[in-house]
Amino acid sequence: MAGNSVLLAAVSVLSACQQSYFAFQVGRARFKYKVTPPAVTGSADFERVFRAQQNCVEFYPVFLVAFWMAGWYFNEVFATFLGLVYIYGRHQYFHGYSEAAKNRISGFRLSLGILAALTVLGSLGIANSFLDEYLDLNIAKKLRWHL
Repeated sequence: MAGNSVLLAAVSVLSACQQSYFAFQVGRARFKYKVTPPAVTGSADFERVFRAQQNCVEFYPVFLVAFWMAGWYFNEVFATFLGLVYIYGRHQYFHGYSEAAKNRISGFRLSLGILAALTVLGSLGIANSFLDEYLDLNIAKKLRWHL
């Protein structure tokens, strides 16, 4: 369960750094393509960078919640691994989309699959904790006993 969450915290800090990097890239694109704030439209090259960063921002809260719930209630090490793969997928997505819209697909699919896995694992862990706490039924222990 919650215990020592240093791995989860480390991946969270790394993901926050990634979000900062994406925001910085939008700033660079604004300068390069001469798009002054608050405008969010300009050349197609700028709009791809901006849209890639916005999509990453939109998914970020979902990632953090699913990631921490999977780490707390399922398995911290496995959630950490999936979190790192998610960060890699977002990197692929951002840079692919920045080059050409069609290049975003593989990174998007990877990160979406990881989000789904984290959500399922977190939900299973929460359900197991709920059953154990309120019904004195620990599915994980029963599965280990039968295996």
